[in-house]
Amino acid sequence: MEYTFFDEGLRDRFIRMATGMGIPSKVWDDKIEGSVVQLEGELDEEQMLALEAEYENLLDEQMVLSEADGSMEHQAMGVNVIFADGHTGVVRLKGDVARRLMEHFAAEEIHDLVQSIADSIEHPINGPLCKRA
Repeated sequence: MEYTFFDEGLRDRFIRMATGMGIPSKVWDDKIEGSVVQLEGELDEEQMLALEAEYENLLDEQMVLSEADGSMEHQAMGVNVIFADGHTGVVRLKGDVARRLMEHFAAEEIHDLVQSIADSIEHPINGPLCKRA
């Protein structure tokens, strides 16, 4: 899973939490602005729920910071996808869309949704949708 941050302090808090849970991470600068944290290894359900709850809290804090400095247009969320040939990519969701999804879906559900869309783009259905795959 990848998480996008625009504030180093919030990013570092998230990394400290993951590290405290024994979850290694990689960090790199986002192409546009901010940074991306990628968690490595397998996470159990309890770890995933705790990290997602913390990320949602940090998103709320980021929203307050963004409103204060006028940078609301920089919010985004990256969702990893795996393509048919095995290579991976990241689908960038605008901040307003990501926030609406996060309010109603768990991170795993968002990933499944975006992966389904990526799969449909790679393998479009030409004909009725009710046809079995």
